Amino acid sequence: MKNYFKPAVFFLSLWPIYIIVYQLVYNELGPEPVDRIINHFGEWTLIFVFLTLSMTPLKKITKSSEWIKFRRMLGLFTFFYASIHMLSYVGLDYRFDFKPLVDDVLKKKFIFIGFSAWLLLIPLAITSSDKMVRILKNNWKKLHKLIYVISIFGVLHFIWLSKTIFFKPLIFLIFLIILLLFRINFKKFNLS
Repeated sequence: MKNYFKPAVFFLSLWPIYIIVYQLVYNELGPEPVDRIINHFGEWTLIFVFLTLSMTPLKKITKSSEWIKFRRMLGLFTFFYASIHMLSYVGLDYRFDFKPLVDDVLKKKFIFIGFSAWLLLIPLAITSSDKMVRILKNNWKKLHKLIYVISIFGVLHFIWLSKTIFFKPLIFLIFLIILLLFRINFKKFNLS
């Protein structure tokens, strides 16, 4: 793919920021703006997890390795939006009051698993450079398989958060199952 595709993907990846800035400027965040901001970035975090996981299936389907060139950028945007989601929750919802926040992390399973997913993203973001790939060698691939655990935690976080409305979390769960099925080598199971 041409060199201009990477900058295009970069600017398209900023779409969640454009949306929230527009809604902020035009006072369209709704009656609960804090929840709107937190939920917006939480959903976009999952979307970027799925976009990152989609690069390998797209490579297999199209038989083109060009897709892999976007995986690192999309993974870093995943961490970026997960961090905004988490900081919005800590800053806007709790106003950086850590005592009740720690209580909620320990007592509410959806917060615990969401926070765990964010913590697991940190080593992936730190080790995303070419230099770290060279330093870690084969361990780099092993470490970056954490994305599967993170994606499962992210979907569970969304399902457990949505106490009554299950449609969106169900869609995310279906996408996750499809993306994870692409990683199973059915030839190993000899299902014929």
